[in-house]
Amino acid sequence: MAKLKHGFKGERSIILPPFVVEELKTEILSKELYITDLGYYPQAKFHFRERTSKESMQYILIYCVEGEGWFTLYNQKHTVRQFQFFILPKGHAHSYGSNADRPWTIYWLHFDGEHARLFAEGFDKPSDVSPSLNSRIEERIDLFDEIFNTLSKGYSKNNLIYVTTSLFHFLGSIKFLGEYRENARTTDKNQKIIDVAIHYMRENIERKVTLQEMAEHAGLSSSRFSFLFQQQTGYPPLKYLNQLKIQKACHYLDFTDMKVNQISPKLGFEDAFYFTRIFTKIMGSSPTDYRAKKKG
Repeated sequence: MAKLKHGFKGERSIILPPFVVEELKTEILSKELYITDLGYYPQAKFHFRERTSKESMQYILIYCVEGEGWFTLYNQKHTVRQFQFFILPKGHAHSYGSNADRPWTIYWLHFDGEHARLFAEGFDKPSDVSPSLNSRIEERIDLFDEIFNTLSKGYSKNNLIYVTTSLFHFLGSIKFLGEYRENARTTDKNQKIIDVAIHYMRENIERKVTLQEMAEHAGLSSSRFSFLFQQQTGYPPLKYLNQLKIQKACHYLDFTDMKVNQISPKLGFEDAFYFTRIFTKIMGSSPTDYRAKKKG
């Protein structure tokens, strides 16, 4: 079977660092249900994954919006078609892949938590989410994108809480189709300032940015900006910036052939050893070990 080494055009994914997952496991709300990985693979020809029972550490939802694929669970193989989804239970060996002639386009996420099983039960076979007046497929995709985009802005406390509530909403929209309701986001003046700062970080992710620079962009003193940023996100600005840089580094490791000593200067790190140290501290493994891990 042909297998793709590096990615699909237009794909995107986020793998939460181990320290974030550990935090989610202990919070009152998120310990019930939390994300560990998520992504989008368009026309994923040659996509293939296989895991043993020991490697299957979370529930895995795959939502096919175009093309076809398949999965094997409990020694049974199932075909997955457009507008179908399935959820693989944790702790069970499985494999899945794309149809070679009609490659699937999928949204996927790995999740776990004390109540995760409740959302996964009954979906270990292909299940339909066919287009209809009330299916609200586009809104569900928008919700997935909102989860992804929120995480792409970093792992602040507010972001993680919002993602957790949105995950309940997203999985609930599938399990309880008739109960699907809209979700809205509100924000205050301080949060708008922080949103602007985070946008500035992301726009300048490939160079070295100072605290003073970020504070001036926000129109605040360095001390006031640092206080407000940590109050709103739970992290000092420069630490948050490093998390965004490492998130981008993960993207390069997952989807390109770039070497570590090529990635580090591209993200504003002058010293590759310092970059590796920061990466390992945040992700719990070295860049090389991270690249070797199975994902998706």
